[in-house]
Amino acid sequence: MSIPFTIGGIPIKLMAESPLVKMARASIDNDRVLIILQMHGGNDGLNTLIPVEAYDMYYSRRANIAIPAKNQSRGYIPLDNTLPSNAQVGLHPDMVNMKAMYDIGRVAVVQGVSYKNNNGSHFRGRDIWFMGGAADEYLQSGWVGRYLQNEIAPKVYPEDFPNAEMRDPLAIEMGSDVSLIFHQEGNIPTSISISSLSDFELDDLEGFVDEDVDPRGLPPDYLTGSPYYKELDWILSLEDKTKDYAQRLLQVYAAGGATSLNYPEIYPLNAPKGALKNPLTPQLKLIARMLAGGCKTKVFLVKIGGFDTHADQVEKFNPTMGGHAALLYHISSAMKSFQEDLRQRGLEDRVMTVTTSEFGRRINSNGSFGTDHGTGGPLFIFGKGVKPGVVGVVPPEISDTSKGNIGMQFDYRNVYANIMRDWMLAGDSNADQKLNDIFPGLMTPAGTKDGITFQELPLANQIITGVDEFISDRFSLHHCYPNPAKEKTTMHFAVNNSGKVSIQLLDTAGKPIRMLIDAEYASGEHRVEVDLKGISAGNYIYTLKSGFFSDAKKLSISK
Repeated sequence: MSIPFTIGGIPIKLMAESPLVKMARASIDNDRVLIILQMHGGNDGLNTLIPVEAYDMYYSRRANIAIPAKNQSRGYIPLDNTLPSNAQVGLHPDMVNMKAMYDIGRVAVVQGVSYKNNNGSHFRGRDIWFMGGAADEYLQSGWVGRYLQNEIAPKVYPEDFPNAEMRDPLAIEMGSDVSLIFHQEGNIPTSISISSLSDFELDDLEGFVDEDVDPRGLPPDYLTGSPYYKELDWILSLEDKTKDYAQRLLQVYAAGGATSLNYPEIYPLNAPKGALKNPLTPQLKLIARMLAGGCKTKVFLVKIGGFDTHADQVEKFNPTMGGHAALLYHISSAMKSFQEDLRQRGLEDRVMTVTTSEFGRRINSNGSFGTDHGTGGPLFIFGKGVKPGVVGVVPPEISDTSKGNIGMQFDYRNVYANIMRDWMLAGDSNADQKLNDIFPGLMTPAGTKDGITFQELPLANQIITGVDEFISDRFSLHHCYPNPAKEKTTMHFAVNNSGKVSIQLLDTAGKPIRMLIDAEYASGEHRVEVDLKGISAGNYIYTLKSGFFSDAKKLSISK
């Protein structure tokens, strides 16, 4: 059950539970939060993650929309030079902020996510992802709803909610739709709207004017106890709960305070007018502010539409610009600001974001500078708690012209099950049973209805341990050789992005002596000979700076 209203102009829905549903466990015992970022319409994964080794085949199969090679103007951004060759990918050139987050260990990428017999319908495809079942199942509940059903104390909604332990909605959906992902068995979708931030007063439901019917819309007393009476009484009681939740969320919103960050607002290049404004910015700002104010909501659903790119996916004169480029810019730039906002508010350890999109697009482009409905595609996971890197390989179907679709490397239920187990700690005890409740059959030997069994994936951390090793594998300053040196030495360093690298020589008091290197370098390992002539003998420190990364080593110069 969802009840929409707005805070700061953002429509919000609150997830509720039917009184017919009995909750299973004592309480939510951790403060972790999951945000689901819905890329509505079916994202084109191949113009999001461009294959490096198979670039020529990629270009030949979609020449009218292909992103240029890395050495061309606005070419793709190489993501990670340490990956195996069959996993090497580049990012769309407007995903600079995604690259920056990846380099500091805040992004994981999963290739080829789908399910068996992928459904090409927007509505049915979205329901499959949201219900957590097979293509031919028709579950009446969603996987997040089943998770929450297992996590909340055995109380009845709405009589026992909100309460001292849980004053906030269990889940919040941005927008005005009612999504299956939050439903539990017995839910009846209904909406009660509140028009603005300052207007949270709700008029009573008028009901029918009839002498045998209560004016609020309740059925006659002789129907008391019937399923109809119980459900209608529940719907009407949500009116009062909406007021309670609205007042509470206004309190946490006010307590959270405005951010000092400048979130991105407008795509700076060419795109259709409707795609220029960033729709994620207000949603993510609102979540950060409410969490900072004390909101204990466990799951949020945010949305960005426009991914159904049958036509005009790119600008005809420049395939790196257009509606799809703007959407990728919006996601990567808004998520980078959101992560920084969380960090400044001391919340970064609590929040993880995962994307969802009902299907990918086909490998071949069409004649309308677009792509048609496909099957598999990549998912992104953001946060301090991710295990950063790329899971899976470049879709091999790109190089097989007999195949028009991206195959499945990972079933979507395994991606979300690993996140629920390792991030939301849904598997802290009785793990198999809990994950089976969320994704029916996944933890059994026979698997789900379509034969999928649990597969452990390196996506999230149960305990946040830091990303020093991830960074040091990609950015490093090695010891120079020779050392001690006389007139010259060779600097050895590695970077995982293309950009300026500077190495400066300092004396032991920190005074600059000479800039040894100050130039642009491609990603990868480099050995550069530097001139030390004219520098007095003694002990020195040399420091490397490349973007966010810096390091220092000692150097001795002899006569």
